[in-house]
Amino acid sequence: MVDSVTPELRSDIMSRIRAKDTRPEMIVRRMLHKAGYRYRLHVRKLPGTPDLVFPARKKVIFVHGCFWHMHAGCEFARIPKTRVEFWTTKLMANKARDDKNLAALRAAGWDVLTIWECELRQSGLLNVLTQFLECGSQER
Repeated sequence: MVDSVTPELRSDIMSRIRAKDTRPEMIVRRMLHKAGYRYRLHVRKLPGTPDLVFPARKKVIFVHGCFWHMHAGCEFARIPKTRVEFWTTKLMANKARDDKNLAALRAAGWDVLTIWECELRQSGLLNVLTQFLECGSQER
């Protein structure tokens, strides 16, 4: 299948994708701040540079895009039809890196929660976040 846009336009589109301060991340940040939680952003000393860090609670939250981090079973996590080998290699490397960082954080005693982009559309996200921050780790 041929790409529906020119290579130059595709390059321009892809160059605008940010690694931090993304729309999903901003939604979670605003939700937590409004609920009274304070946090640190993108602490580079921690494996994977978590999006939100709660040092006193020893908890971190990652806000992942379904496409970039290969959210299992999600409709948004599909491999593009062009350059399949490139995208498969790239996205699988992202997933492997995420797994490695998650294991390193847990080994260091941090509780980790991953919020997926598609979950922002569901009601009850604030309950999930507050339960994680108040009660402890939860596997999802």
